[in-house]
Amino acid sequence: MTKMISCKKILIEVLALSSAFEGGRAGPVSLANIHEGAEAVTYQLGNTTYLANAKSPRHTLTITSPKDNNHHAAGIIKTLTVIIANETIVTAHYLNAIISSYLGNDDVFSTEFLGSVYITSSAANARIHADALEYLSSAGSETIYIDSSVFESQSGRAIPVHHNSAKILAPGPYTAVMSKGKVSLLDTYRLYPDTYRDFVTGMYPLNDGSGSFMPLQSMSSRLWAPLVPVPSRIHSWEDPRPLAGKRVAIKDIFDVKGLQTSAGSQAWIQITPIANSTAPAIQRLVDLGAVLVGKQKLAQFASGANPWDWTDGQAPFNPRGDGYLTCAASTSGGACSIAAYGWLDVAIGSDTGVSMRRPAALTGTFGNRPSQGMITLEGMLAQNWAEDTAGVLGRNPAEWAKFAKAWYTPELHQPESITGLSPLSVQDTTAFPTQILYPDEQFPLLNPAAQEIVEAVLSSIAKELNMTITHTNLSATLINAPILSDKKDSLDRLLMATATLTYWSSHVAVAEPLMTEWARLYEGRFPLVDPLWRKEWSQFNASVINQTAYDQALRDKRKGVDWFEKHVLSETPQSCSESLLICDIGTGGLPSFREKALNQGPNATFLGRMPDGAAISCSMICPIFGCADFTIPLGQVPYHSPVSNVTEQFPVSLNMIVRRGCDFVLFNMVEKLAQAGIIRTVKTGKQAF
Repeated sequence: MTKMISCKKILIEVLALSSAFEGGRAGPVSLANIHEGAEAVTYQLGNTTYLANAKSPRHTLTITSPKDNNHHAAGIIKTLTVIIANETIVTAHYLNAIISSYLGNDDVFSTEFLGSVYITSSAANARIHADALEYLSSAGSETIYIDSSVFESQSGRAIPVHHNSAKILAPGPYTAVMSKGKVSLLDTYRLYPDTYRDFVTGMYPLNDGSGSFMPLQSMSSRLWAPLVPVPSRIHSWEDPRPLAGKRVAIKDIFDVKGLQTSAGSQAWIQITPIANSTAPAIQRLVDLGAVLVGKQKLAQFASGANPWDWTDGQAPFNPRGDGYLTCAASTSGGACSIAAYGWLDVAIGSDTGVSMRRPAALTGTFGNRPSQGMITLEGMLAQNWAEDTAGVLGRNPAEWAKFAKAWYTPELHQPESITGLSPLSVQDTTAFPTQILYPDEQFPLLNPAAQEIVEAVLSSIAKELNMTITHTNLSATLINAPILSDKKDSLDRLLMATATLTYWSSHVAVAEPLMTEWARLYEGRFPLVDPLWRKEWSQFNASVINQTAYDQALRDKRKGVDWFEKHVLSETPQSCSESLLICDIGTGGLPSFREKALNQGPNATFLGRMPDGAAISCSMICPIFGCADFTIPLGQVPYHSPVSNVTEQFPVSLNMIVRRGCDFVLFNMVEKLAQAGIIRTVKTGKQAF
């Protein structure tokens, strides 16, 4: 029999715990600043703002006792907590344990949601002990509903209701709207301000069966910050799907049904409709249980524009260091938000030339460019059909690897007609590479302190996984290799092929549609776009860049990938990729700032600097050769900030590259190194470690 403890003692325990999180208290719950609309209800509990989806209630509870039908006036809005017990006898002690777990493990729930409580049970022949009802009343519950199909009547102390829905009722906090004989439960979200201005908009599912999402057209005027709706984690605790409850933000280059895809361009918004379907890669996240919370900023049309060259919007702010470090370019909103917000789990972005990996490096987060063809990009605005990829940004290496491995699936691999490469075969083993390829021309890093961190980590990896470190000169190998012909021009031709693939894809997918429609709408005018696009589109030469040139570039790329996989990152009977190639996609351990002039100082650098003696930048290896490239944060180094005028910390990262198709092997290696403490979870805020 369950050991009983006094309700007074339990109440003291739960209020003490709740006060540490939300300033919890017993007594009537007061919803402040209530704003009701046809689509949503917003209100405040203390200093926290909540939004409830009023358009499509999630569940309905029907009061089964006629005498209780008029218990509340119609239209009354209250907070409500759903508790799903799994014990035969629901006691005060049991409820205290559940509520304590809610308070300790969820940032949306607070004691104010105990204003109303609905209790059901998955156990057979369940009953509620009298001390449980007394405990809830003492904890501030004004109304207690019990599942009439599970529990017997409680002599007027609780209202019996029936949950008449085929939908699974998840535990946790809701907003309840009262009507005669019914209680409607609305999906409820905590609204977080995007203080680093990484988001275009917050969003939440309409829950009307259409698969559509609703943009949250609200912001904090005091903070100049969009508001992002975040659901309770409690709802997903019993959901067996692999990504259940993961809060995910999406780069605003992917279509999400019901939202405008801006691609970072006001002009693009004006000529394109709201998306009527969700990109298949993003829909897979939803199907796996992830919750989409918003769309994020990007450099216009996924370009590599510096922060000072953004014209249609303001570049996101990097939380690291002095707050004036750059986030790099295209997937800047995703990387900066993962570095900034503990309430966000994952950001999804794209990588064509460097757009996932460098933002990850500059924010000290984990980010990947997957093997070419790893996941369909249907419903994503193209920059380079044959080299675009989609990746994941995260803070915890094991969780990041687990998330990515669940997302990538053979069913969504791209066809050969898009990649121009052989069909992708992805291995999932722990047969790790046997050697670390150390390209001497890429090292040492500009900052000696950063180089020391890299060397220490490489030594630990080699020791832990019994790998050898082999010095090489990749640039010399590529310059001298007869990849495409006997002449020593193969690398130049491969770089030209990449440029051709990009120019033609961008022309067909973006430039031509936008210029044509804009001219039609605005008396022949050229569209308002960032300077780099204005220059590129104005100088476009169709006699040089066309479908024929594109097709030839695709054939050259295929030859390059085949050669690379035979001579540089080869497969052996023992390993998917015999070698792990390393390089630095960041800034060599020196800070790079969002303000142009600050990068001209002696201890700062502009982005994209290629090391002396290198013939190819780290960023271009995998776009050309189709391989998998992961940015791994290692540590941090101090720098004197010209902005804050104090010593700050700048993240140091390393890029790990394996042969195409070996992504899961590298993810498994990351997990192994995380277990050994060699790779660590990063924090949010000014310092990654």
